[in-house]
Amino acid sequence: MKNIRRVFIFSIYLLLTTAVALSQTVTKGTELNYSGFYNVKQFGAKGDSTTLNTEAINRAIDAASSAGGGTVYFPAGNYLSYSIRLKSNITIYLDNGADLIAAIPVQGQTGYDAPEPNQWDMYQDFGHSHWHNSLIWGENLENIAITGYGRITGNGLTREARQGQGPGNKAIALKLCRNVVIKDISILKGGHFCLLATGVDNMTIDNVKLDTNRDGFDIDCCRHVHISNCSVNAPFDDAIVLKSSFGLGFAKVTEDVTITNCSVSGFDIGSFLNCTYLKNEAGRVPDRGVVTGRIKFGTESNGGFRNITISNCTFEFCRGLALETVDGGILEDVTVTNVTMRDIQGAPFFFRIGSRMRGPAGTPVGKLRRVNISNVVVYSSNPDYASLIFGIPGYDIEDIKMSNLTILVKGGATKEQSEIVVPEKENGYPDPQQFGKIPAYGFYIRHVKNIELMNVELMLENEDLRPPFIIEDVNGASFINVRVPHKEGVPSFILKNVLDFSTVNCGSLPDKKIDKAENLKL
Repeated sequence: MKNIRRVFIFSIYLLLTTAVALSQTVTKGTELNYSGFYNVKQFGAKGDSTTLNTEAINRAIDAASSAGGGTVYFPAGNYLSYSIRLKSNITIYLDNGADLIAAIPVQGQTGYDAPEPNQWDMYQDFGHSHWHNSLIWGENLENIAITGYGRITGNGLTREARQGQGPGNKAIALKLCRNVVIKDISILKGGHFCLLATGVDNMTIDNVKLDTNRDGFDIDCCRHVHISNCSVNAPFDDAIVLKSSFGLGFAKVTEDVTITNCSVSGFDIGSFLNCTYLKNEAGRVPDRGVVTGRIKFGTESNGGFRNITISNCTFEFCRGLALETVDGGILEDVTVTNVTMRDIQGAPFFFRIGSRMRGPAGTPVGKLRRVNISNVVVYSSNPDYASLIFGIPGYDIEDIKMSNLTILVKGGATKEQSEIVVPEKENGYPDPQQFGKIPAYGFYIRHVKNIELMNVELMLENEDLRPPFIIEDVNGASFINVRVPHKEGVPSFILKNVLDFSTVNCGSLPDKKIDKAENLKL
């Protein structure tokens, strides 16, 4: 027994002496660093809100990289910086009280790294074509992480595209990387994108909070991505958006993605992180109409999307879910379940095939098929819109199933709105507001093959003189246990050029099986 005690005491002694030795090694800065931690202050960073720390931060990254990898550590402080160049096997750790601030360029300073050349930038927006002009960027890296409970503040980041050096464009930009973790940080005003990840495989984003002036997460041409427990407030643009651009010079599918336990919103910038949740700027979103803040697939959609799930998410004071393929990609095999949408400013659901065709000549029009939506509750507060499921002539959306939906619509539209003719806009920008006011208050379904709505209830807050459903150029439409308010003189369904239509147990509407309807009101 005495020998056991001696061994135990000696083991404790070894642990304590090792810890002391390691802590002493950390304080020696650029000497051999056995701990794997590289404190940016030991490389010259001040964190005093005024000193530019770019060179010190990059020296710390270089030292960690030379040792084979490690953690570049930011203790509490305010660190002004221009472009930070990540390397493989590096973790950026922002401790509580640490704020990495994108510096505002001043005369006599180079500013952020210049946007690198990209011969393919004619096929997507400027922001999707360049990565180096960012606060933190990395290319062709592996095993990297940005984590900690600190914050990134994008004071020197522009929300617009800029040529040459000067303001930064994005908070974090990663190209052709693998094995990436972004966890626990917060970002305020992340510029054009808080995160642009292009061609990144095996990425986990968890417990991140964004309160930003343009896009939140842009996941572009990526595979095996898991986004969980994140909150994204993005009134001026999309919150969580999957894309598949041609920015890499070839078409690449975004696939094997999960988005779970997340919230998206469109509150005033800054009012999400300080928990005041203001709406004072509603209606003043530059060139965007109503606030955005949604989950979306597209707009860049050359490579396509597949094998994606969205679950247990909330939308508040923003637009609804958008699934778009307009540049030739195939969008297929998507499941969305357990979602609530509150105070939705646009279409609760927007599914769109289009023929904008940003990409090399000869790319065919894409496909949108095999999408299941279930267990969704919606309060839609904008009476101008309905849910839109729009293919284009000759290119149908296929195999859509929607079940267990409860949708409360503000309503209040006039009979005149019910007579509006909605344009096709095959080549236009894909967004519900491009189509103007909608003549149905529930769903407008056009150019679709095989759609089923089951256990769906539509409710009105105010009397509305539009029909709940307009079905146009559809082959195969089943409505099972669909309940809608009935207004005398207002049809429940308007059918235009419809084949194989059926209703079962739809309230006061008798069960029907219609083989063909060219122009019919039910």
